[in-house]
Amino acid sequence: MSHSPIRKDKTCLNCRHVVEQNFCPNCGQENTDSRKTFHHLFIHFFEDLTHYENAFWKTIKNLLFKPSTLTKEYLSGKRLSYLAPVRLYIFISFITFLLIALFPNKVSENLNKSQEEISSNFERPSKDKTKDHSDKNYLQEKTMKQLDKKYFQLKSMKEIDSVQKYGKESEKLTEFQYWIYEKAVHVTEHNTKKEIIEKFIESFLHNIPKILFIIMPFFAFFLWLFHNKKKWYYFDHGIFTLHYFSFLLLIFLILFIINKVIGLFGDDTPLTVVGNIITFAGIVWMSYYFYPAHHRFYGESRIVSFVKSFILFFINFFFILFLLVFYMLYIFINLH
Repeated sequence: MSHSPIRKDKTCLNCRHVVEQNFCPNCGQENTDSRKTFHHLFIHFFEDLTHYENAFWKTIKNLLFKPSTLTKEYLSGKRLSYLAPVRLYIFISFITFLLIALFPNKVSENLNKSQEEISSNFERPSKDKTKDHSDKNYLQEKTMKQLDKKYFQLKSMKEIDSVQKYGKESEKLTEFQYWIYEKAVHVTEHNTKKEIIEKFIESFLHNIPKILFIIMPFFAFFLWLFHNKKKWYYFDHGIFTLHYFSFLLLIFLILFIINKVIGLFGDDTPLTVVGNIITFAGIVWMSYYFYPAHHRFYGESRIVSFVKSFILFFINFFFILFLLVFYMLYIFINLH
Protein backbone atom coordinates (compact mmCIF):
# COMPACT_ATOMS: atom_id res chain seq x y z
CA MET A 1 0.00 0.00 0.00
CA SER A 2 1.16 3.49 -0.74
CA HIS A 3 2.25 5.70 2.17
CA SER A 4 1.19 8.91 0.45
CA PRO A 5 -1.02 11.29 2.47
CA ILE A 6 -4.77 10.89 2.07
CA ARG A 7 -6.63 13.77 0.42
CA LYS A 8 -8.90 15.86 2.64
CA ASP A 9 -11.39 16.13 -0.20
CA LYS A 10 -13.69 13.08 -0.07
CA THR A 11 -14.55 13.24 -3.79
CA CYS A 12 -12.79 10.65 -5.99
CA LEU A 13 -10.63 12.30 -8.65
CA ASN A 14 -11.37 9.50 -11.10
CA CYS A 15 -15.13 8.93 -10.93
CA ARG A 16 -16.34 11.73 -8.59
CA HIS A 17 -17.78 9.18 -6.17
CA VAL A 18 -17.80 9.94 -2.41
CA VAL A 19 -14.76 8.31 -0.74
CA GLU A 20 -15.09 7.64 3.00
CA GLN A 21 -11.97 5.45 3.29
CA ASN A 22 -8.56 5.12 1.62
CA PHE A 23 -9.90 3.60 -1.61
CA CYS A 24 -12.89 4.57 -3.72
CA PRO A 25 -15.68 1.96 -3.32
CA ASN A 26 -16.84 2.67 -6.88
CA CYS A 27 -13.67 2.47 -9.04
CA GLY A 28 -11.00 1.34 -6.57
CA GLN A 29 -8.63 4.28 -7.03
CA GLU A 30 -6.63 5.29 -3.95
CA ASN A 31 -7.64 8.69 -2.56
CA THR A 32 -4.12 10.08 -2.19
CA ASP A 33 -2.57 13.34 -3.24
CA SER A 34 -1.95 13.20 -7.00
CA ARG A 35 1.07 15.53 -6.73
CA LYS A 36 3.89 13.51 -5.20
CA THR A 37 7.57 14.06 -4.52
CA PHE A 38 10.23 12.08 -6.34
CA HIS A 39 10.77 10.12 -3.12
CA HIS A 40 7.15 8.95 -3.06
CA LEU A 41 7.29 8.12 -6.78
CA PHE A 42 10.43 6.03 -6.32
CA ILE A 43 9.01 4.15 -3.31
CA HIS A 44 5.73 3.50 -5.13
CA PHE A 45 7.59 2.18 -8.18
CA PHE A 46 9.76 -0.08 -6.00
CA GLU A 47 6.72 -1.48 -4.16
CA ASP A 48 4.88 -2.23 -7.41
CA LEU A 49 7.98 -3.82 -8.94
CA THR A 50 8.61 -6.00 -5.89
CA HIS A 51 4.97 -7.09 -5.78
CA TYR A 52 5.00 -7.86 -9.49
CA GLU A 53 8.23 -9.85 -9.25
CA ASN A 54 6.94 -11.88 -6.30
CA ALA A 55 3.68 -12.60 -8.10
CA PHE A 56 5.53 -13.33 -11.33
CA TRP A 57 8.01 -15.86 -9.95
CA LYS A 58 5.34 -17.50 -7.81
CA THR A 59 3.15 -17.83 -10.90
CA ILE A 60 5.97 -19.27 -13.05
CA LYS A 61 6.95 -21.79 -10.35
CA ASN A 62 3.40 -23.08 -10.00
CA LEU A 63 2.83 -23.07 -13.74
CA LEU A 64 5.90 -25.21 -14.43
CA PHE A 65 5.85 -27.68 -11.56
CA LYS A 66 2.33 -27.75 -10.10
CA PRO A 67 -0.17 -28.55 -12.87
CA SER A 68 -3.62 -26.96 -12.44
CA THR A 69 -2.66 -25.14 -9.20
CA LEU A 70 -2.93 -21.70 -10.81
CA THR A 71 -6.33 -22.51 -12.30
CA LYS A 72 -7.73 -23.80 -9.00
CA GLU A 73 -6.36 -20.81 -7.08
CA TYR A 74 -7.75 -18.34 -9.61
CA LEU A 75 -11.24 -19.85 -9.67
CA SER A 76 -11.30 -20.06 -5.86
CA GLY A 77 -10.79 -16.29 -5.71
CA LYS A 78 -7.08 -16.13 -4.76
CA ARG A 79 -6.02 -13.82 -7.58
CA LEU A 80 -3.80 -11.05 -6.23
CA SER A 81 -0.92 -13.43 -5.45
CA TYR A 82 -0.57 -14.49 -9.10
CA LEU A 83 -0.57 -12.96 -12.55
CA ALA A 84 -3.98 -12.97 -14.21
CA PRO A 85 -4.33 -15.78 -16.82
CA VAL A 86 -4.75 -13.45 -19.81
CA ARG A 87 -1.87 -11.20 -18.72
CA LEU A 88 0.32 -14.26 -18.12
CA TYR A 89 -0.39 -15.70 -21.56
CA ILE A 90 0.15 -12.38 -23.34
CA PHE A 91 3.41 -11.76 -21.47
CA ILE A 92 4.89 -15.21 -22.23
CA SER A 93 3.62 -15.06 -25.82
CA PHE A 94 5.17 -11.62 -26.35
CA ILE A 95 8.58 -12.66 -24.96
CA THR A 96 8.57 -15.93 -26.92
CA PHE A 97 7.84 -14.46 -30.32
CA LEU A 98 10.03 -11.42 -29.68
CA LEU A 99 13.02 -13.73 -29.13
CA ILE A 100 12.08 -15.78 -32.20
CA ALA A 101 12.06 -12.56 -34.23
CA LEU A 102 15.38 -11.39 -32.76
CA PHE A 103 17.12 -14.76 -33.09
CA PRO A 104 15.53 -16.51 -36.08
CA ASN A 105 16.70 -19.85 -37.38
CA LYS A 106 19.12 -19.45 -40.27
CA VAL A 107 16.88 -20.85 -42.96
CA SER A 108 19.20 -19.93 -45.82
CA GLU A 109 22.16 -21.68 -44.26
CA ASN A 110 20.11 -24.79 -43.53
CA LEU A 111 18.85 -24.87 -47.10
CA ASN A 112 22.39 -24.54 -48.44
CA LYS A 113 23.55 -27.39 -46.22
CA SER A 114 20.71 -29.60 -47.40
CA GLN A 115 21.54 -28.75 -51.01
CA GLU A 116 25.16 -29.75 -50.43
CA GLU A 117 24.05 -33.08 -48.94
CA ILE A 118 21.70 -33.74 -51.84
CA SER A 119 24.29 -32.81 -54.44
CA SER A 120 26.89 -35.05 -52.79
CA ASN A 121 24.45 -37.96 -53.00
CA PHE A 122 23.98 -37.35 -56.71
CA GLU A 123 27.71 -37.30 -57.43
CA ARG A 124 29.39 -40.39 -58.93
CA PRO A 125 33.03 -41.46 -58.41
CA SER A 126 34.01 -40.62 -61.95
CA LYS A 127 37.34 -38.85 -62.54
CA ASP A 128 36.19 -37.24 -65.79
CA LYS A 129 33.05 -35.89 -64.10
CA THR A 130 35.08 -34.51 -61.21
CA LYS A 131 37.37 -32.70 -63.60
CA ASP A 132 34.57 -31.31 -65.73
CA HIS A 133 32.38 -30.20 -62.85
CA SER A 134 34.69 -29.50 -59.94
CA ASP A 135 32.85 -26.33 -59.06
CA LYS A 136 30.65 -27.19 -56.04
CA ASN A 137 28.18 -24.36 -56.69
CA TYR A 138 27.64 -25.64 -60.19
CA LEU A 139 26.86 -29.12 -58.89
CA GLN A 140 24.42 -27.78 -56.32
CA GLU A 141 22.61 -25.65 -58.85
CA LYS A 142 22.38 -28.49 -61.34
CA THR A 143 21.16 -30.93 -58.70
CA MET A 144 18.43 -28.62 -57.46
CA LYS A 145 17.28 -27.93 -61.01
CA GLN A 146 17.02 -31.68 -61.62
CA LEU A 147 15.02 -32.17 -58.43
CA ASP A 148 12.77 -29.20 -59.19
CA LYS A 149 12.12 -30.54 -62.66
CA LYS A 150 11.34 -34.03 -61.37
CA TYR A 151 9.30 -33.23 -58.25
CA PHE A 152 8.33 -29.55 -58.19
CA GLN A 153 7.77 -28.58 -61.82
CA LEU A 154 4.15 -27.70 -62.52
CA LYS A 155 2.43 -27.66 -65.86
CA SER A 156 1.76 -24.25 -67.35
CA MET A 157 -1.76 -22.85 -67.25
CA LYS A 158 -1.95 -23.21 -71.05
CA GLU A 159 -1.46 -26.96 -70.69
CA ILE A 160 -4.02 -27.13 -67.90
CA ASP A 161 -6.54 -25.08 -69.90
CA SER A 162 -5.97 -27.39 -72.86
CA VAL A 163 -6.72 -30.42 -70.69
CA GLN A 164 -9.81 -28.69 -69.29
CA LYS A 165 -11.13 -28.12 -72.81
CA TYR A 166 -10.04 -31.19 -74.77
CA GLY A 167 -8.87 -33.74 -72.20
CA LYS A 168 -10.66 -36.73 -70.79
CA GLU A 169 -13.17 -36.19 -68.01
CA SER A 170 -10.96 -38.15 -65.60
CA GLU A 171 -8.05 -35.78 -66.29
CA LYS A 172 -9.99 -32.56 -65.80
CA LEU A 173 -9.77 -30.60 -62.56
CA THR A 174 -12.68 -29.44 -60.46
CA GLU A 175 -13.22 -25.70 -59.98
CA PHE A 176 -11.54 -25.82 -56.57
CA GLN A 177 -8.59 -27.87 -57.86
CA TYR A 178 -8.20 -25.52 -60.81
CA TRP A 179 -8.19 -22.49 -58.48
CA ILE A 180 -5.55 -24.09 -56.22
CA TYR A 181 -3.43 -25.09 -59.19
CA GLU A 182 -3.61 -21.60 -60.65
CA LYS A 183 -2.39 -20.12 -57.35
CA ALA A 184 0.42 -22.69 -57.14
CA VAL A 185 1.59 -21.89 -60.67
CA HIS A 186 1.57 -18.18 -59.88
CA VAL A 187 3.70 -18.73 -56.76
CA THR A 188 6.23 -21.02 -58.47
CA GLU A 189 6.58 -18.70 -61.45
CA HIS A 190 7.48 -15.69 -59.29
CA ASN A 191 9.57 -17.42 -56.61
CA THR A 192 12.34 -19.96 -56.48
CA LYS A 193 11.94 -23.03 -54.27
CA LYS A 194 14.33 -21.49 -51.74
CA GLU A 195 12.36 -18.22 -51.65
CA ILE A 196 9.09 -20.12 -51.19
CA ILE A 197 10.46 -22.03 -48.18
CA GLU A 198 11.96 -18.90 -46.61
CA LYS A 199 8.79 -16.85 -47.08
CA PHE A 200 6.62 -19.69 -45.85
CA ILE A 201 8.62 -20.23 -42.64
CA GLU A 202 8.79 -16.48 -41.98
CA SER A 203 5.05 -16.06 -42.46
CA PHE A 204 4.26 -19.16 -40.41
CA LEU A 205 6.37 -18.06 -37.41
CA HIS A 206 5.01 -14.53 -37.63
CA ASN A 207 1.42 -15.76 -37.45
CA ILE A 208 1.73 -18.50 -34.80
CA PRO A 209 0.17 -16.22 -32.11
CA LYS A 210 -2.91 -15.82 -34.30
CA ILE A 211 -3.10 -19.60 -34.79
CA LEU A 212 -2.93 -20.21 -31.04
CA PHE A 213 -5.68 -17.64 -30.37
CA ILE A 214 -7.87 -19.52 -32.86
CA ILE A 215 -7.07 -22.92 -31.33
CA MET A 216 -7.66 -22.01 -27.66
CA PRO A 217 -11.45 -21.43 -27.80
CA PHE A 218 -11.88 -24.79 -29.55
CA PHE A 219 -9.61 -26.47 -27.01
CA ALA A 220 -11.80 -25.12 -24.21
CA PHE A 221 -14.93 -26.19 -26.12
CA PHE A 222 -13.73 -29.80 -26.34
CA LEU A 223 -13.09 -29.73 -22.59
CA TRP A 224 -16.62 -28.40 -22.07
CA LEU A 225 -18.05 -31.31 -24.11
CA PHE A 226 -16.39 -33.95 -21.93
CA HIS A 227 -17.34 -32.59 -18.49
CA ASN A 228 -20.38 -31.91 -16.35
CA LYS A 229 -22.11 -28.81 -17.73
CA LYS A 230 -23.72 -27.96 -14.36
CA LYS A 231 -20.48 -28.19 -12.39
CA TRP A 232 -18.12 -26.63 -14.93
CA TYR A 233 -18.80 -23.53 -17.01
CA TYR A 234 -17.08 -22.75 -20.28
CA PHE A 235 -15.29 -19.96 -18.41
CA ASP A 236 -13.62 -22.54 -16.13
CA HIS A 237 -12.36 -24.51 -19.12
CA GLY A 238 -11.16 -21.26 -20.67
CA ILE A 239 -9.00 -20.43 -17.62
CA PHE A 240 -7.61 -23.98 -17.63
CA THR A 241 -6.82 -23.61 -21.34
CA LEU A 242 -5.06 -20.27 -20.86
CA HIS A 243 -2.83 -21.73 -18.16
CA TYR A 244 -2.12 -24.87 -20.19
CA PHE A 245 -1.15 -22.95 -23.31
CA SER A 246 0.94 -20.58 -21.20
CA PHE A 247 2.80 -23.62 -19.87
CA LEU A 248 3.42 -24.95 -23.41
CA LEU A 249 4.73 -21.59 -24.57
CA LEU A 250 6.90 -21.20 -21.47
CA ILE A 251 8.53 -24.63 -21.95
CA PHE A 252 9.11 -23.81 -25.61
CA LEU A 253 10.64 -20.46 -24.61
CA ILE A 254 12.97 -22.10 -22.06
CA LEU A 255 14.13 -24.75 -24.54
CA PHE A 256 14.59 -22.09 -27.23
CA ILE A 257 16.81 -19.97 -24.95
CA ILE A 258 18.83 -22.98 -23.77
CA ASN A 259 19.48 -24.17 -27.33
CA LYS A 260 20.46 -20.68 -28.47
CA VAL A 261 22.89 -20.25 -25.57
CA ILE A 262 24.42 -23.70 -26.09
CA GLY A 263 24.67 -22.99 -29.82
CA LEU A 264 27.04 -20.11 -29.05
CA PHE A 265 29.67 -22.67 -27.96
CA GLY A 266 29.52 -24.66 -31.22
CA ASP A 267 27.69 -27.67 -32.59
CA ASP A 268 29.89 -30.52 -31.33
CA THR A 269 30.56 -29.84 -27.65
CA PRO A 270 29.65 -31.61 -24.38
CA LEU A 271 27.07 -28.87 -23.85
CA THR A 272 25.25 -30.08 -26.98
CA VAL A 273 24.59 -33.42 -25.27
CA VAL A 274 23.30 -31.59 -22.19
CA GLY A 275 21.07 -29.45 -24.41
CA ASN A 276 19.66 -32.57 -26.13
CA ILE A 277 18.90 -34.18 -22.76
CA ILE A 278 17.15 -31.02 -21.52
CA THR A 279 15.17 -30.77 -24.77
CA PHE A 280 14.09 -34.41 -24.49
CA ALA A 281 13.05 -33.94 -20.85
CA GLY A 282 11.12 -30.79 -21.78
CA ILE A 283 9.24 -32.53 -24.59
CA VAL A 284 8.36 -35.47 -22.30
CA TRP A 285 7.08 -33.06 -19.61
CA MET A 286 5.07 -31.13 -22.22
CA SER A 287 3.46 -34.38 -23.43
CA TYR A 288 2.70 -35.68 -19.92
CA TYR A 289 1.65 -32.40 -18.27
CA PHE A 290 -1.94 -32.40 -19.50
CA TYR A 291 -2.85 -35.61 -17.65
CA PRO A 292 -1.91 -34.53 -14.08
CA ALA A 293 -3.32 -31.05 -14.76
CA HIS A 294 -6.61 -32.55 -15.92
CA HIS A 295 -6.75 -35.07 -13.05
CA ARG A 296 -6.06 -32.50 -10.31
CA PHE A 297 -8.31 -29.78 -11.67
CA TYR A 298 -11.43 -31.81 -12.50
CA GLY A 299 -11.02 -34.18 -9.54
CA GLU A 300 -11.99 -37.35 -11.42
CA SER A 301 -10.49 -40.79 -10.85
CA ARG A 302 -7.12 -41.50 -12.42
CA ILE A 303 -8.58 -43.99 -14.92
CA VAL A 304 -11.41 -41.67 -16.04
CA SER A 305 -9.01 -38.75 -16.22
CA PHE A 306 -6.48 -40.79 -18.21
CA VAL A 307 -9.12 -41.96 -20.72
CA LYS A 308 -10.49 -38.43 -21.16
CA SER A 309 -6.98 -36.98 -21.46
CA PHE A 310 -6.11 -39.59 -24.08
CA ILE A 311 -9.25 -38.92 -26.13
CA LEU A 312 -8.93 -35.14 -25.81
CA PHE A 313 -5.27 -35.34 -26.84
CA PHE A 314 -6.10 -37.06 -30.13
CA ILE A 315 -9.16 -34.90 -30.83
CA ASN A 316 -7.12 -31.75 -30.37
CA PHE A 317 -4.15 -33.23 -32.22
CA PHE A 318 -6.18 -33.95 -35.36
CA PHE A 319 -8.05 -30.66 -35.10
CA ILE A 320 -4.81 -28.69 -34.76
CA LEU A 321 -3.27 -30.71 -37.60
CA PHE A 322 -6.25 -29.91 -39.83
CA LEU A 323 -6.07 -26.25 -38.88
CA LEU A 324 -2.33 -26.09 -39.55
CA VAL A 325 -2.68 -27.78 -42.94
CA PHE A 326 -5.45 -25.38 -43.87
CA TYR A 327 -3.37 -22.43 -42.68
CA MET A 328 -0.25 -23.62 -44.52
CA LEU A 329 -2.33 -23.86 -47.68
CA TYR A 330 -3.58 -20.33 -47.03
CA ILE A 331 0.00 -19.06 -46.60
CA PHE A 332 1.15 -20.80 -49.77
CA ILE A 333 -1.54 -19.43 -52.06
CA ASN A 334 -0.99 -15.92 -50.67
CA LEU A 335 2.76 -15.80 -51.23
CA HIS A 336 3.92 -13.03 -53.56
